[in-house]
Amino acid sequence: MIYELVVGLETHVELSTKSKIFCGCTTAFKGEPNTHCCPICIGLPGTMPRLNEGVVQYAVAAGLALNCKIAEFSKMDRKNYVYPDLPKAYQISQHDKPLCYEGHVLLSNGRKIGIERIHIEEDAGKLIHQGGATFIDYNRGGVPLIEIVSKPDFRDVEEVVEYLELLQLTMRYIEVSDCKMQEGSLRCDVNVSVMPKGSSKFGIRTEIKNMNSFNNIRKAVQYEMNRQIDILESGGAVTQQTMRYMADVGVTEPMRGKEDAHDYRYFKEPDLVNIYVSKEQVECIASKMPELFSSKLNRYVNEYRIPLEDARLLAEYKNVAKFFEDSVKCARSEQSYKNCANLILSVIFSKFNSEEEKEIFNISVSSEEMFKLLSLQEEKKISNNMAKKTLEKMLETGSKVFDIISEADLQGVSEDRLLEICNLALNENEKAAKDYASGKDRAIKSLIGFVMKQTKGRADAALAERILKDIIAERKF
Repeated sequence: MIYELVVGLETHVELSTKSKIFCGCTTAFKGEPNTHCCPICIGLPGTMPRLNEGVVQYAVAAGLALNCKIAEFSKMDRKNYVYPDLPKAYQISQHDKPLCYEGHVLLSNGRKIGIERIHIEEDAGKLIHQGGATFIDYNRGGVPLIEIVSKPDFRDVEEVVEYLELLQLTMRYIEVSDCKMQEGSLRCDVNVSVMPKGSSKFGIRTEIKNMNSFNNIRKAVQYEMNRQIDILESGGAVTQQTMRYMADVGVTEPMRGKEDAHDYRYFKEPDLVNIYVSKEQVECIASKMPELFSSKLNRYVNEYRIPLEDARLLAEYKNVAKFFEDSVKCARSEQSYKNCANLILSVIFSKFNSEEEKEIFNISVSSEEMFKLLSLQEEKKISNNMAKKTLEKMLETGSKVFDIISEADLQGVSEDRLLEICNLALNENEKAAKDYASGKDRAIKSLIGFVMKQTKGRADAALAERILKDIIAERKF
């Protein structure tokens, strides 16, 4: 029998507020254990929580970015469970009246993944297992979260990963979270089941908890799907369980039986008032929203005519996108857009060693100086090669364009002089000329390299290539 994968995701995103959801404690990452907490966030008797208004605003922004409806009325609830990471034995969350609902994310294959709800809640503390003992750090307890609950619409592992990458980019773009998976500010619970191909009845699901790596999510879903299929093919039945993924051996293993909503005995949080969000407040938040990644990507491809993969790399990092757009806002041709993209992706990105450095995008070149460099390229006053070398020097020294490029550089190389140098290149590199003539296309690169060296990078490489090919054809090497 052929089986079909069914996946639903519960994605937890830590919000970038400076203080926690119900108290004034800092949300800063790290810190000595149990130093970022107070009687409220560890739930001592007699304490009273107070909802952080910024949490609601961030959650509404996330809902708008994911095409959700915003509830005019919502409330907080107690989710009861006994576990050491929550000393008060309940989590303040939202149950039947979430803040955002009925949204969607559009994937590159055209499929629409439904967002069932987005609700706000507090994070729990962190358990640290060492040498047979368990330690508890409550610094993270009370950090504000949004939980983005998808519908079980995924039918392919790569759809899962693409959706999560889009969520991460979107949350970063609207600046509600840094979504650093390595720091736990984006974590995912993955619900996996299988059903016979063509069926409309879902199988029994398992939940893989606290995944914080796209690569591990991909591996865990694939493994769990195969595990469930093996059970069914052997005549067994899948058990509803909460699982953990053991990355070192690449398998999932049971943690406990999977709870249902009624197991948590939800009831309205008595210490917090209801939440009311007016249409005017929603409109105010919407008016401050930036252009989102998906919209920017489409604009770069359709308006600037930049290849999709290049456009994705530019749009992926908000500060890179701003530098690119500021640099080309006065450009007069599509070629300048492409030149700018090429310089950023080839020269500037080569200076960065991590994704975080690309996100920060701290460089010594202003967009005004970048535009001057692009203008010289556009006017054919400098070659593409010289533009790259000039930008490299600007990045290294902080110099401006005309501190590096001289009047002699701007004169370029005349066609007559270029013809002489191309003939010289062929005379002194006859083997490369014969290799090209015999069908080894890459041999032309060494000839172009000779020309660029002779002209100190001032020649037009594309024109030099054309002249070299013409001469080779005439001479019949």
